[in-house]
Amino acid sequence: MSTASRDRILAATKANKPAELPLPTVPDFGGEATAERFAAVLAGIGGTVVRMNGLGELVSTLQQLFPEARTTASPLFAASVPINAQTPTGILAAIDLTVLQGEIGVAENGAVWLPEANMMNRALPTITQHLALVLDHRRIVATMHQAYAQLPNTGGYGKFVAGPSKTADIEQSLVIGAHGARSLVVVLY
Repeated sequence: MSTASRDRILAATKANKPAELPLPTVPDFGGEATAERFAAVLAGIGGTVVRMNGLGELVSTLQQLFPEARTTASPLFAASVPINAQTPTGILAAIDLTVLQGEIGVAENGAVWLPEANMMNRALPTITQHLALVLDHRRIVATMHQAYAQLPNTGGYGKFVAGPSKTADIEQSLVIGAHGARSLVVVLY
């Protein structure tokens, strides 16, 4: 391409700049920010909500829910497997149960915001067999719009987790745990 052709193309592109428009107003989609709505939606997508009176009940609640878990990773109590950002995936893949602190629950879709600072290792919430997210019931919001409005205060990388991993596009069969944990329990306190 000649310099003249390049300059002509760039000038035409620059001349064809559309006018700047204001962003649309996002309507208030409403809905209830209740633990009951959150639990019902999460149950509808295959997750479970368990309620506790306080964090002091966490270990006994998890022992009742996951009696066969042999390897557990969690920053919330003395775990059997120490995990950090450099832990090899081979060790992470052997974790039966991971228990992490969620930051925001979304009632409209049963999702929980999990910032990287709470993950121990980015791969851990996805590679574990069973995932339990601990969430303060006062941190439930009604919509994703409200959740996203709070994200600047929760750090950089993170992800919304909703229900156990599942897919039905592999030979038209439902597969649980195809892309992540086989079960998700949200422990509300």
